[in-house]
Amino acid sequence: MNHQARKGSISLLAGALLLASCAGFAHAVQANVEPAAKPVTMGKGLQQAKTYTVSSAPTEPLELATPKLPDLSGYTAEAIAAKIVRSKVGKISVRRMMQEDALKDFIGGDNKMAEWVVRQHGIPQAIFVDDGYMNLKDLAKKQPKYVIETAPGVYLAKLPIVVGRHGILEIDKQTQELRLSQEAGSFLVNDGQLFVRDTKITGWREKDNGPATFNSPKEFRPFLLAWGGTETYIANSKIASFGYANSKSYGVSISQYTPNMAKVLKRPEPTGWIVGSEFSDMWYGFYCYETRDFVVKGNTYKDNIVYGIDPHDRSHRLIIADNTVFGTKKKHGIIISREVNDSFIFNNRSYDNHLSGLVIDRNSVNNLIAHNEIYQNHTDGITLYESADNLLWGNKVLSNRRHGIRIRNSVNIRLYENVAMANGLTGVYGHIKDLTNTDRDIKLDPFDAQVSLIVVGGELAANGSGPLSIDSPLSVELYRVSMLAPTKSSGISFTGILGDRQDEILDLLVRQQKAVLIDPVERQTEMQD
Repeated sequence: MNHQARKGSISLLAGALLLASCAGFAHAVQANVEPAAKPVTMGKGLQQAKTYTVSSAPTEPLELATPKLPDLSGYTAEAIAAKIVRSKVGKISVRRMMQEDALKDFIGGDNKMAEWVVRQHGIPQAIFVDDGYMNLKDLAKKQPKYVIETAPGVYLAKLPIVVGRHGILEIDKQTQELRLSQEAGSFLVNDGQLFVRDTKITGWREKDNGPATFNSPKEFRPFLLAWGGTETYIANSKIASFGYANSKSYGVSISQYTPNMAKVLKRPEPTGWIVGSEFSDMWYGFYCYETRDFVVKGNTYKDNIVYGIDPHDRSHRLIIADNTVFGTKKKHGIIISREVNDSFIFNNRSYDNHLSGLVIDRNSVNNLIAHNEIYQNHTDGITLYESADNLLWGNKVLSNRRHGIRIRNSVNIRLYENVAMANGLTGVYGHIKDLTNTDRDIKLDPFDAQVSLIVVGGELAANGSGPLSIDSPLSVELYRVSMLAPTKSSGISFTGILGDRQDEILDLLVRQQKAVLIDPVERQTEMQD
């Protein structure tokens, strides 16, 4: 089913659920009772049992203005073209890869060196663009032995190509396709400025005379990497069959230098834009590390291996918007992980991915996740792991196999005007978990086993295990949440802490239309020696 057809099917689903809501409304309030004064005791696992009260809460603090999204109008192919400075012709040279800062991550040590020696049948070399501008077509003319024109506008690169610190390389429509040879160990490294426009770059398997399609995680495949201090711009292009499970070699990667080299080189964080392009059969479609102000807009990430879009460690002020991500084979469609802060993820579509559609992970805080369509993923729709202080606004989370929105070990999560419909388990699921015996490095990624939520507006409908389940929260506030079209004949059912006080919560929320606060109080019993 193509993307438009999928969107149509989701719209029809939403319409059907809304029609069914009229029938479900009769079950919405199971009892017309005043809130009981008695507290309820809940909790297990990491925390001592807590006693909770259910009460009405003031609504004014819960009112929140519609968040302002970044203006995307300036991030265009035309704006990228305007950034290219062609006034100074660059210099082309072929040099040994050793002792080059931009290549130390790949050439350091005997084991790494041996791989390139075997591939190049000699001392490893690379083509360098330095001190000015060079077009790929002109580069090929200067190095026809290593960048071979196999058909008009089609070039096969037999060596790595490195854009030097003061170099500018443009690969544009004069290049119909740039093929990076897998057998020869070709790849692209940007240490200056790289512009890819209206073209195609493919990891190429010469023995098959075709793309270097994925076989195994450890098999070398060509890749693109941009280091600290660089600018990388990709527009209206197709990139395919890149990357494997080796550091900085994931596919398209934007990364600050490794910590030891960063201290010496003192390069600023890298940046750039990727707009209107397509990425397929990549180990990671997009990866970044300690990157700032990068824009990923209006792209398609399809049938990639591990992740579609994966910003990582300490990247900040990112914009990830208007992208379509589907068919990721091993993990998530979109994930930000480890202190990716102050960023905007909006108007994306993420569906049919092997795990979650969208993940916020490992202390990534102060992010706005808005107006995304997350549907038909094979586990959760939107997942937050150990990441506090995030706002989810106006997302549509539909027909995912497990939970619609799952929140683990994360506090001050605000869910406003979201729709979670027809997910296999719970519409919104909040819980705590002990990660001691998992692969999570607690020293590197510390967290508190606590969860707290504010859920305002939106709709939680026809989810298989109910609308809401919250396990041992610090607090939960609910206001204006529509919970229609229950899947069970008995009507709406809550689980977790909400289940024990369901009648009171529904009376306040639905009949009285008040805000509900579920809050722990100190236990009345004292421990004896």
